[in-house]
Amino acid sequence: MSGIAGSDATVSDDMGTPMPVDPRLLAEFNLPSYARRSTAVVGVVGTPEGGLGPRAFGAANGRFLQTLMRKMNAPVPSRWMSIGLRQALASKVNTPAGLNGADFAAERAWLLVRMGESVVARAMVEAVDPDRYTPKMFQDAMQAALASGDPATICPVADAGRKVSSERAWILAEAMCASMSGVPDEAGPLIRAARRQGAARGIDLLLAEKIVGTGSKGQGAVTIEWENVDRLTIWRYGLAMASGADIPAAMYATAAPHVQYWRAQSPRLTESARAPSAELAAAQGVLSSAALVDLFSKIESDGDQGAAELGVAQDLRAAYSDPNRDVRLTALRALWDEPKRPRGQYARLVLTARAATMIAPYRDAPDTDRLIASMLSAGLEAPALRWKGNLIRGTNGWGLLALVDTGAQISRSDVDTYRSRAVDISGNKVKMLVAGLAGLQRMNASDAASLGNALSINFNLSNSWTRALRRAAEARQTGTVLLLAAAGMQTPNWGGVSPEALYEIVTALRMVGLDGQARMIAVEAVTRL
Repeated sequence: MSGIAGSDATVSDDMGTPMPVDPRLLAEFNLPSYARRSTAVVGVVGTPEGGLGPRAFGAANGRFLQTLMRKMNAPVPSRWMSIGLRQALASKVNTPAGLNGADFAAERAWLLVRMGESVVARAMVEAVDPDRYTPKMFQDAMQAALASGDPATICPVADAGRKVSSERAWILAEAMCASMSGVPDEAGPLIRAARRQGAARGIDLLLAEKIVGTGSKGQGAVTIEWENVDRLTIWRYGLAMASGADIPAAMYATAAPHVQYWRAQSPRLTESARAPSAELAAAQGVLSSAALVDLFSKIESDGDQGAAELGVAQDLRAAYSDPNRDVRLTALRALWDEPKRPRGQYARLVLTARAATMIAPYRDAPDTDRLIASMLSAGLEAPALRWKGNLIRGTNGWGLLALVDTGAQISRSDVDTYRSRAVDISGNKVKMLVAGLAGLQRMNASDAASLGNALSINFNLSNSWTRALRRAAEARQTGTVLLLAAAGMQTPNWGGVSPEALYEIVTALRMVGLDGQARMIAVEAVTRL
């Protein structure tokens, strides 16, 4: 296909006779050997940018890692586990023995897509040179392009992808890429041929035709109607985003949660349109607290009186900047109390984390627990610890600070006081606190064992998962530990994570030097139950 890298090419000799070009010479012309990247080390983030080291997976079996990623039920319920898993998947690491580097990158990209990390997934795909693509990389490159709402990113490999795959996406990609590459004369016949071949029908075909029409400067404009569409697929989402077709709010209810996280990162939508999804994405760890604040600041500065999110933005402004402490606290309460669902409530803690640091500690503050929980939701440990001298022993805020105070040693009597004040009927919050304290070594072994027996927590649980996690931790395989830790959270919400799993995860993370993430996961467990 004209205008697409990787297509068959010819040149003419002096007599005008077509002469085929050796593909290897063409590749050398397009990308000099010195610029081609090895797949022995593939990733997006290096150690200077916060990535893990090249040997993060050590000598772990490549097939085992690949299977672990492929079978991961993402997203996981923990914000901080998601952040750690993203770090492991995005890091520039050595390709494990027994795996093709492009396949390893593709597997990571596909898991990132399922986590809602569409931008990082696309960057992972782009970290591999097109001439090194494998069938799996072609497949996952398409998924990353659609999740990011930018199908044009697969155009450099569209011809090659069509040759290795008979999937309808690649058949239609030829037509879409021809149009987006400025050769609409090729796009028309290709889309008609795809229609005749039955490559797609209904809205799937119409969306592809709309992309072709957009690339043709409006020629052949297509109207998209969703009335009889049963669900929102990645194909429909990606092409709708790329073509500017509005997706009805009801359609998102038919899709997996990670689609909302893709939506939160879409540059094609206004801040007001992205805000509901952005809050969910922040609760998941896809967006940072700072990014969420920036989004609402833009909504507030635009002053769109028709946006329901404007009230949130104005309350946030007051929580940050009003000179009166009581007014700031009132604004924070309004933000915290509005959401009715747990995920939305946690998202507001993330949103207000830095605003919470503006409240100077004082004795008997009625909102202490939520102020501390808010700060710690974004990892702001130092400001939260300033409240240590103003807390009542056994409160929820006390428990959260006990987990992050690296100099603290907690006794059984401290925990008994916390138990006496706990309000959750199930007792899960107490169990998670004990599991976190034990994993972080905040209490001596005798007290931990005694409380474990009293609360029916088995700190010596042994199964294939705990054994694999312990081996990885002992071998200092940071990346493997993060993968296995995430695998221990295969549940839709925190209610399905056992205290035994939390203990094992926190212990393993601490052993490989990820103390900060271990603390934050333990804090999150207590906060969200």
